[in-house]
Amino acid sequence: MASLHDLTALEQARAIARREVSSLELVNHYLERSDQLDSTVGAFAIRTPDEARIQAAQVDAQLGRVGLSPLHGVVIPPKDLEAWAGVQCRLGSAAFHFIPEFDDHVVTRMKEAAFIFTGKTNTPEFGLPSYTEPEVAPPARTPFDLTRTAGGSSGGAATAVASGLVAAAVGSDGGGSIRIPASCCGLVGLKPSRGRISNGPNGEGVGELSVHGPIARTVSDAAAILDALSTPFVGDLFIAPRLARGSSFLQAASMPPERLRIGRFATPIIVDVPLDPEVLQAYESASALLESLGHEVIDIPVPFPANIFSYFEILWSSLTAAAQLEDSQFEKLRPLTQWLFEKGKEVSGAQLARTISGLRTIAHESLQKMSAYDVILTPTLAQLPPLIGAMRNDENPAADFAAQCAFTPFTSPFNMTGQPAISLPLHWTDAGMPVGVQLIGRLFDEYTLIALAAQLETAEPWLHRHPQIW
Repeated sequence: MASLHDLTALEQARAIARREVSSLELVNHYLERSDQLDSTVGAFAIRTPDEARIQAAQVDAQLGRVGLSPLHGVVIPPKDLEAWAGVQCRLGSAAFHFIPEFDDHVVTRMKEAAFIFTGKTNTPEFGLPSYTEPEVAPPARTPFDLTRTAGGSSGGAATAVASGLVAAAVGSDGGGSIRIPASCCGLVGLKPSRGRISNGPNGEGVGELSVHGPIARTVSDAAAILDALSTPFVGDLFIAPRLARGSSFLQAASMPPERLRIGRFATPIIVDVPLDPEVLQAYESASALLESLGHEVIDIPVPFPANIFSYFEILWSSLTAAAQLEDSQFEKLRPLTQWLFEKGKEVSGAQLARTISGLRTIAHESLQKMSAYDVILTPTLAQLPPLIGAMRNDENPAADFAAQCAFTPFTSPFNMTGQPAISLPLHWTDAGMPVGVQLIGRLFDEYTLIALAAQLETAEPWLHRHPQIW
């Protein structure tokens, strides 16, 4: 008989609905596994067993009611960048330790869908790096090679899912922070369109780069989570168009798309770096698979200007400098965060305004260049997951930042355009390491992206692939 963590999130929910297992039993199973493995993989910033058991008992008592979520009672935690009322929040930083009085909107939607939180997942300081090695928790490691990073900034979420400590997770992505760890950990990582999931109530970040999204073992699980989180709140600055009545993203996962026109490129966007041969193999194999499924795959030039990274760098550092810090807190920040903070302080208001305006122009032009294609294909990363500590450089934060850019030169431009993008684990090395490929959809067209991703999953399944610690 399969263990409970072998079941997908949707399978677990169906078992709960049929009363074959209770949510409380599921919670206890995951808590026991977390006791055994969390210190090894670095999944959680904080664990909340008492709160999880209370939540589980409450949702078990609701069984039999009409209109329950398709993921009712399943363990799907938030990240430690999100406010969960009454529960410690560290933001991955030694400089912060506070108890929020309210839930972020994404956490509100997660509670409404009856997701259970066994903790808050690990994140680097302020979610800034593309690796997860905070001062306040162990480093997040990919369970497929415990010497290597799980990526960032949703590294804790990804390793929790890939290690069988949760059914799925909700991460956030301002420059690749869902897709990067999904690739490192052999998972589905979906960055929705800007405005699909509320960023409230604290307002949008500089440049509106960041969005929330699912990290899951299957496309269907990710689609069901997206359905649960996609209802907007009054006052949201960006609101994506709703699906037609009766449609859902989960439905898209069972609806193979018609023949699509797919543009592809493998030239790094933000920096000129060589690609690992395994990355190129993943890209070429995905292209061949798409063609075998009847889609038209076309080589296209990079649809972004060569200077796009300068815009991202200004926004990223300005976003860091926007944090309100006392001198005593600043001293506790990691050198990388201090470096970004100081760079952001040097940006004038006029320069920031020009950057945001210029980036919007670039986004419009780039979207126009991609408009002839239903989907764009690129690698997710340029390299395999580096060793723990290999990118981090406290003595030279500029080198640290450069190493991150060399690792992930394909993801951040699509935060700037606001398009949906998904990383899929379609390739695995002979040593058993996952290598993701990235698919990017038209703005607000997660439906087609999910339908194509599910078609690829059916053709080249990955659910059977587990790390040794599974």
